[in-house]
Amino acid sequence: RLSMIELCARERARALLDPGSFRELLDPFERMESPHLAPQGIVPQSDDGVTVARGTIDAEPAVVISIEGSFLGGGIGEVSGAKIAGALELALRDNEQGVRVRPVLLLDTGGVRLQEANFGLLAIAEICAAVAALRRHIPVVAVIPGMIGCFGGMSIVTGLCSHVIMTREGRLGLNGPEVIELEAGIQELDSTDRLLIWKTIGGARRCAKGLADGLVDDDAAAISDAVRSVYRQDGGSVPRCTRAYEYLQRLSPGAPPDVRNVAIQNATDAKAEDVQLSRGKMWFHALTGNSLTQNDPDRLTDSVLCADVGTDGERVRYIAVVPDLSNPYPRARNGEVGLVEGWTIARYVKEAIEEDADGIRRAIVLIVDVPGQAYGFVEELLGLHQACAAAVDAYAAARIAGHPLVALLVGNAISGAFLAHGLQANLLLAFNDPQVNVQVMSKKSAARVTRRTIAELEAAAKEVPATAYDIRSFAKLGALDRLIDGIDFQTPGTADIRRVREEIAAALAKARRTGRDLRPRLSSAAAITGRPASIRVRERLSQQWTLQ
Repeated sequence: RLSMIELCARERARALLDPGSFRELLDPFERMESPHLAPQGIVPQSDDGVTVARGTIDAEPAVVISIEGSFLGGGIGEVSGAKIAGALELALRDNEQGVRVRPVLLLDTGGVRLQEANFGLLAIAEICAAVAALRRHIPVVAVIPGMIGCFGGMSIVTGLCSHVIMTREGRLGLNGPEVIELEAGIQELDSTDRLLIWKTIGGARRCAKGLADGLVDDDAAAISDAVRSVYRQDGGSVPRCTRAYEYLQRLSPGAPPDVRNVAIQNATDAKAEDVQLSRGKMWFHALTGNSLTQNDPDRLTDSVLCADVGTDGERVRYIAVVPDLSNPYPRARNGEVGLVEGWTIARYVKEAIEEDADGIRRAIVLIVDVPGQAYGFVEELLGLHQACAAAVDAYAAARIAGHPLVALLVGNAISGAFLAHGLQANLLLAFNDPQVNVQVMSKKSAARVTRRTIAELEAAAKEVPATAYDIRSFAKLGALDRLIDGIDFQTPGTADIRRVREEIAAALAKARRTGRDLRPRLSSAAAITGRPASIRVRERLSQQWTLQ
C-alpha cells in the first residue's frame, strides 16, 4: 500500500498515470519560480509547488495537475496558478478540437497564497473559467487525498468539477477553521476541535451529504482505480454546481430543523446603518431606477437584488448582493455571499440563459460590493464552497453562451465573494475611489495566517502590489478594463448616474466584440507589465504540451 498523503506532488501525479507514460511539463529544471517571494524574504521553489504531467490513463491522453501541500500550504500564486490554468486551457483547446484529454486535479491546498494575494485570486478565477468550460466536453476529476485539504478559492474549483474523490483524511471547505475562528469568534467554531472539524468538512461527511462522490482509502492504487472508474463511466450524474433549484429547496424554511437551529444559535446582528449605507444597494437602485424583478414568491432572501432594465434598446439584467437584516443565515447579513446568495445568483443567471436560449442574449451587469464570504459553521456544514461554485458556473455559462458580462466594482470585492460575484465577467470596471478595495482576506486574518504583523503586510504591499488592497494597485495587474473618475461616488446626481450608465453601455458593447473567455485579461498593456510570469508560463507550457 502506497500512501498518497506521504508522497510528494510529483509522485502523486505519476501514480495516477499509466506506467511509463509520465512526462512533466515545466519541471524544476525550467526554474519557473515565483518572482514575488524573494522580495518578502521567502525562499521560492523551482516548480512553485505545482506538478503538471502529461501521460495516459487507460491508454487515453491525460493531464494530471498536482499541488504540493508542503510548500507554503499549497497556496496558489502567480506562477503556480498560471501552470494550473494554462494546462487546463490547453486541455480545453484539445477537447474542442476533438482530442479527448482527461484532466485530473490532485488538490492539497489552502487556496490563494496570501504572500501573492490578488495574483492568486486572478489565477483561481481563470482556473474556474477553464474547468467550467472543459467540463462541457469531458469529466474533470478532483482528488483530495488529505494533509492540507482543499480550502479557499480552490474549494470553489472543486465545486465546479464533474466528480470529487476524497479520503477520510481529506477536508473540503471554503473557509479554514482558523480563519472562521478569527473572523467570527471561537463561539462560532473552535479551530482546535479536530473531531468536530472532521465531522463537518471531512471526507466521510462530504460524501455522506453529497458534496463529494467517492470515499477511498489513502492508497495510491485505490485512488487511481477510482479516477479510472469515473472515465470509464464518462462522468456520471449532473454536476452539483448546475442544480440551483434543487439546492435552494434544501435551504428553504422547510429545511431540517437542526440546520435552522444552528443558524439561529449562531446569529449575529447586522447594523441598520450598514444596510442604509450599502454602496452596492444604492448603485443598484440608481442604475435600475429602483426597479426589481417580478414578485418572486419563492425568493428566500432580500440579499440578492435582480432587475431587468431596457438600456439603449438592449435588455440588461442587473444583479447585486446587499446587506439584509432578516437573512435566515445570520453570517450573511452584512452583504456577504453565503449559501442562499450563491445559489440565488445561480438561479437568476440560469433563468436569463434559459429565457434567451432562442433569442438575443441579454447583457448581465454585476454590481460588486461584497465584504467577503460568510464565515460560519453552518455555511461550511452545508457547503458554502458549492454555493459559490454554482454562482461561478452560472456566470461562466452565461458568458460562454454569448451573454456579455460586465462587473462594476463600487465598494469592496473580497475573497471568495468576488470569485463568486464578479471575476467571471468579460470586463471589470471600478470606481477610482479609496472605498473600493480588492483582496483575499482581512488584514487581521492575513497577518495571523502568514505569521506577520499588519505593519509587515503593509510593507510587503509596497514590494508586491498584488498584496495591497486599493483599487489602483489592483489595476496594475491588468484585469481591470477601466477606472471611472470624476463622479460623486457616494451621493450621485443625475449626471453621475448617466455617466456610469454610459460607461457600462460602452463596456457591454466591447464585451460583445471581445469573445467569450477571459483571455483578454492577459493581453492588456497593464497585464503585459503587471503579470508577465502568467504570460510566460502559458507560452512555455504551450511549447511543451505536444512534445513527445
